[in-house]
Amino acid sequence: MSTNPPDLRAAGILLHPTSLPGRFGIGDLGPGADRFLDWAAEAGQTLWQVLPIGPAGAGGSPYTCASAFAGNPLLISPEVLVAEGWLPEAALESAPGWREDRVDFDSVSPWKERLLRQSWEHFRATASEAAREAFEAFLRATDQSGWLDDWTLYAALKRDFGGRPWTDWEGDLAARDPDALRLAVLACEGETRYQAYLQFLFFRQWDRVRRRARERGIQVLGDTPIYVAMDSADVWAHPDLFALDANRRPVDVAGVPPDYFSETGQLWGNPLYDWKRMEEDGFAWWIARIRASLKTCDLLRIDHFRAFAAYWAVPAGDTSALHGRWVPGPGRKLFDAARAALSGLPILAEDLGDISQDVKDLLAELDIPGMKVLQFGFYGSDSEYLPHRHPRRCVVYTGTHDNDTARGWYARLTAEERERVSDYLGSDGREIEWALIRAAYASVAERAVVPLQDVLGLGSEARMNTPSEPGDNWRWRAPADAFRPELAARLRRLAELSGRFSPRPAGSSTAGR
Repeated sequence: MSTNPPDLRAAGILLHPTSLPGRFGIGDLGPGADRFLDWAAEAGQTLWQVLPIGPAGAGGSPYTCASAFAGNPLLISPEVLVAEGWLPEAALESAPGWREDRVDFDSVSPWKERLLRQSWEHFRATASEAAREAFEAFLRATDQSGWLDDWTLYAALKRDFGGRPWTDWEGDLAARDPDALRLAVLACEGETRYQAYLQFLFFRQWDRVRRRARERGIQVLGDTPIYVAMDSADVWAHPDLFALDANRRPVDVAGVPPDYFSETGQLWGNPLYDWKRMEEDGFAWWIARIRASLKTCDLLRIDHFRAFAAYWAVPAGDTSALHGRWVPGPGRKLFDAARAALSGLPILAEDLGDISQDVKDLLAELDIPGMKVLQFGFYGSDSEYLPHRHPRRCVVYTGTHDNDTARGWYARLTAEERERVSDYLGSDGREIEWALIRAAYASVAERAVVPLQDVLGLGSEARMNTPSEPGDNWRWRAPADAFRPELAARLRRLAELSGRFSPRPAGSSTAGR
């Protein structure tokens, strides 16, 4: 059953923390996040959507995390470390002069790693008794013990093996021989403590940002990729949960058939789940994953939801996704088990792409809202993505992190498509982003979410990701002057007019809205 009030209408911003402005080469959980939340509250926004916040994979992709549970150390704020006394202020003077509009992962990552190791040494030497107890309490916490030991040992061993994937480690460690693991735990104790410290810092800082969001009446909409990377702590620690052969190699890998983004489909390469094995213990791993994710956000978007109905399995070794096949997923059995274990399931579904009737039926049975992307609505007549076709139980977007910006999208339309856009939106193309924002806000959809790039009126240079085109993705950052009062006022007025924001009486709180 739905847990949302019948009159729910909310507006939000899509902005990953790596895209926040700041002086350290990548957005983080420090002052830039605070400035954004202050601005978002002034703009009448009650949702902040982020991408997955786990340890990012190759090229900075948040959708190829090395852990389904750990946080991304690159998001740790140096300024907050200094404010808490866990890093000397002089350490910040070593920061290079990075470009402010792009993340250079190749240079940011090693610099931040050196800084965080310096923080660890400083913490060990100078931390107060209260700070040390807080760290030890984090280690003891029962909600961490299920994954933290696996993650810290994986991260320590990966460093010892020069960053090589676990499938290339020594055989007894790759196979998790008990004797080899016991020796590794002893040998890596110093490094595993450091890796645990990073997780302590990340979740401490993330909790701080969440508190500030709640104080401003803003809910965090998190994101969980359906799959995990082959080179991850999860597959290494739980190979029995994945469809692997006797040599712990995937039989089939994940992808999607040809769609809007690619004529040859998308070959992701993630290992697939052994759903029959997962069902044997009541989907315990997935329930633990959802429980952990919901500790970091108020609502949770599950990426590629359609794979729970049926997923595209591509033979391992193929160079494209063309020759995959549909395989039935776990269906509602997983979600019934999760709802029973978690006493509710505040999730949203990414239901874009090749959506068959079985996916629509599953969403309807579970009463889970899906997504409507306005950019998809103008390529044919009477599309389900146009506002007059929206159901109430959905989230409407001008575009997502996988789309071009509104201006970039409009610039690539044909003359016929532009005419359709103009006739529907009543726009001559100037400020097309605000015409789309207005249409999204006016939709009957419960929630409307807009990428910050569209609020800023940016072009294709600000695109976050281009699916199936590896390279210059996930690097966009907001300019230092992004959070301007005139933009907040314009958004707030639209939110008020469309019933997505009600000004608070003086002295009242929006917490829990």
